[in-house]
Amino acid sequence: NWSGSLIVASLTGAFGSSFLYGYNLSVVNAPAVYIKKFYNETWERRYGFSVDESTLTLLWSITVSIFAIGGLVGAIIVTPIVKFFGRKCTLLLNNVFAVTAALLMSLSLLAGSFEMLILGRIIMGIDAGISLSALPMYLSEISPKEIRGSLGQVTAIFICIGVFTGQVLGLPEIFGQESRWPYLFGAIIVPSLIQVVILPFLPESPRYLLLEKHNTSEAEKAFQRFLGKDDVSHEIEEVLAESRVQRNTKLVSILQLLRTRAVRWQVVTVVVTMGCYQLCGLNAIWYYTNNIFSEAGINHETIPYVTLSTGAVETLAAVFSGLVIERLGRRPLLIGGFGLMIVFFSVLTVSLTLQETVHWLPYLSIFCILAIIASFCIGPGGIPFVLTGEFFQQSQRPAAFMIAGTVNWLSNFAVGLLFPFIQAGLQTYCFLVFAGICLAGAAYLFFVLPETKNKTFNEISQAFAKRNKVTLEMQEMNHYPGERKSSAEQESDFTSSMDNGETKKGIV
Repeated sequence: NWSGSLIVASLTGAFGSSFLYGYNLSVVNAPAVYIKKFYNETWERRYGFSVDESTLTLLWSITVSIFAIGGLVGAIIVTPIVKFFGRKCTLLLNNVFAVTAALLMSLSLLAGSFEMLILGRIIMGIDAGISLSALPMYLSEISPKEIRGSLGQVTAIFICIGVFTGQVLGLPEIFGQESRWPYLFGAIIVPSLIQVVILPFLPESPRYLLLEKHNTSEAEKAFQRFLGKDDVSHEIEEVLAESRVQRNTKLVSILQLLRTRAVRWQVVTVVVTMGCYQLCGLNAIWYYTNNIFSEAGINHETIPYVTLSTGAVETLAAVFSGLVIERLGRRPLLIGGFGLMIVFFSVLTVSLTLQETVHWLPYLSIFCILAIIASFCIGPGGIPFVLTGEFFQQSQRPAAFMIAGTVNWLSNFAVGLLFPFIQAGLQTYCFLVFAGICLAGAAYLFFVLPETKNKTFNEISQAFAKRNKVTLEMQEMNHYPGERKSSAEQESDFTSSMDNGETKKGIV
């Protein structure tokens, strides 16, 4: 099932997309001291006096969290882009944002402008917002249902690899020095260039070609490349069966999707999983790892290397999840991951509270942080992206990813901006907030989420039909509001659509 084109497309797409998202989560951690010094020196040179501590803290919080504002913009604009340009071309064009951001951030020190760094973070956020919607959409549409979960986990794996790479390059021996920190941001250009060189030689999403561009011949060629076989008639028929159910491939707007009763619980589930994905506390650890380890009593010189272990653990956990997701399923990994995070957040709270009394407790704190990261990457770290691609039909998917992306980035921004104040207010009890969010998410998923492993998109819709209180016939009508045709008319449309091997608009 894993053809060469499928492997290359997933790795290249993820390296230039989700990898950069993970990299930009961690890259600001190591040079934080030097960047703050750069801010202070720039302020003093302009205004003749040093910036006060509160203003410097605010500037730094904005630098970290404004990445999420850019991500929100990217998530909002991705729907018309993927419709007009397609999934693959969207990933390619998105590199314009990445290269522009890299140049702005890497040249900010030379130009003596911290505004360039902040602007670069916004633009890099736009790149991430687009890629975290377009990439899972592309992967879900090019993969066979038997390996859709494993291929979808590539997004999460490369996020973790990106985080780990940012930590490695931020070591003092590499770019973690006062004179070298701009190179950390300049390195963003490398994955972008690799994607631009390789991705054009790979096919577009066959589902996009067939259902939205009505190009049967190109869709057939794409299926043959991705599946590694000549006879793809079964796959073509499966996609056409989906189009007959929808009867229209005109993109559904967000408002239409929210009004569609047949996908009501799918939308709610996506909102809950994406909200918990960000609000469960992992971004707080990624953004402020050095501060957390410092509070845990770890020696300052040792912190960069202890931080490195977090990236290694999350990468291994994400790979493990990708290997077992098609055997264990989405539901056990997602609920189990949140459950383990509750346990380790509770132990971490106790450890941080009592660390002054017992000399070995700081090491227990490190273990808990590593265990929380591993628990997250096993399930909650990647499965929300997989579920968003699986829950919805072709015409609904872009709007669904826009909703998921909006929730994702708003939650990301909230954590990045508020966590320092939560930490200051609650001290060692701050992680109990995240434990409560994990508990709420796990409870919801236990009662609502069906297993989607090895199911077609239509079978997943049917699994939600009872909870949405719709019959199968009503569900088909609700995929797109319009005139319902008789079975004979639908069959006639399908037959005529295959004349001369071309798909006509009549089938939809």
